[in-house]
Amino acid sequence: MSTDILPEIQKPARQQTPTEVEPVSVRDNVKSARRATWWKLSLLLVICVAVVALAVAIVPEFLSTADTGSELTHTITRGNLVVSVIEQGTLESSNNTEILCKVRGFSTVTWVIEGGTFVQPGDELVRLDTKLIEEQLSLTKTNTFEAKSMLERTRADAEKAEIAIEAYEKGGYRQELQGLEQESEVAERNLRVAEKMQEYSNTLFQQGYVTELEVEANAFTVERAQLELQVNRTQLKVLKDYTRKMRMETMQGNLKATTTKVQSDEAALRMEESRKKRAIQELKDCVITAERSGLVIYPTAEAWKEAPDISQGVTVRKDQVLLLMPELSKMQVKVGIHESIIDRVKPGLTARITMPDQTLEAKVTTVASVTRPAGWWTGNVVKYDTIIEMPSAERLKPGMSAEVEIIMARHEDVITIPIAAVVATDEGDFCWVRTADGTMRRVLKLGDTNDVSIVVNGGVKEGDEVILNPLEYIEEAQDEALKTNDSTLDDRLGDAESGSE
Repeated sequence: MSTDILPEIQKPARQQTPTEVEPVSVRDNVKSARRATWWKLSLLLVICVAVVALAVAIVPEFLSTADTGSELTHTITRGNLVVSVIEQGTLESSNNTEILCKVRGFSTVTWVIEGGTFVQPGDELVRLDTKLIEEQLSLTKTNTFEAKSMLERTRADAEKAEIAIEAYEKGGYRQELQGLEQESEVAERNLRVAEKMQEYSNTLFQQGYVTELEVEANAFTVERAQLELQVNRTQLKVLKDYTRKMRMETMQGNLKATTTKVQSDEAALRMEESRKKRAIQELKDCVITAERSGLVIYPTAEAWKEAPDISQGVTVRKDQVLLLMPELSKMQVKVGIHESIIDRVKPGLTARITMPDQTLEAKVTTVASVTRPAGWWTGNVVKYDTIIEMPSAERLKPGMSAEVEIIMARHEDVITIPIAAVVATDEGDFCWVRTADGTMRRVLKLGDTNDVSIVVNGGVKEGDEVILNPLEYIEEAQDEALKTNDSTLDDRLGDAESGSE
């Protein structure tokens, strides 16, 4: 290797940093790019302003009354107009056999048959929890045994009280009476003996055979015999007049008390037996079976409820409707009619009922006179229940969806105008007719209406060509609408001011 090239290898050339490579030319390029971007943005802004100005100039001309041929029109004709109301409903039976809960209080459903099942007599429909009833039945059995024991004891006491009265009348009273009578007889004999002894001692005293002391002793004996006789007679009188009556009243009172206690215990026993029988029956009622063959459906849940009233695990109460067995030959549809048109819906009106697989004609049967409850679940909309009785037809089942159209009126061979062609103002109803001289305003006399057309009683004639949606094309229609809005706003402001005062 030649040594002449070593210095060049050991000292490589110094590399330049990016900031050191032509700094002047880079700055110029950046400035040029910025100027180009600014001019582009300015040009775009000018174009946007021009477009907006052009639109402002063109749109008023487009909305003017000049006939440019762009308006949608409708030619007035004669025809038939049907005024009806359409509501959604579901089929139900007008004669349902209700399956009620017969268990008192609240019970839990442990099993329920699937809705829409066809059952035979004796098939199980619902089973309820039996734990509480079984405990109650066990308790009533114990209470019944205790009530029977108490009743037998009370009956024995009543018999004893009755025997006690007879025993006193025929035994105790007579024995006591005889004893007192005997004592009285003895006292009388003692008194007679004492009196004879006193007479004899007095005779002997006069003859000097006895002393005065002996005479006084005989006199004392007579007094004591008299007292004993008086006591015996008093005891005999008290026994006959007071003691006997008092004891009889006491014993008769005891007899009445025990007799009443017997009646009370008998009633208590009947109550406990009734409770036991009821618990036995309710235990049987926990298993509800079908009494006849037919279709079983669930009751319709209320609108505010998130789950049906009957399902496994829910709590039910006595006399609650658990299931329905509808009579399929008597079907009806219940719909809600808004309060604004309920006065026009009467029994007897024709109704067209459209179902997924068929369409039937029926009649309005009843119209409720009281509104159904309104709430958040109905959007606070007030409606009245209206029932349409279905004609006999096949494949009708409860719960099927149905669209009900109630025909409120029929107008034949009348002039009608589309609702879209009418502008309603405070000064009246108007439309705009295209004529050879241009677009002209007409004052309308309107009649009945449906959701599409209105019967015209005056203002236009057959063959006139009216402008549809005149508020979009006719400046005069816009002015009339603005007048109506302004007057409505003024009325509201006036009401607000009067209210604040």
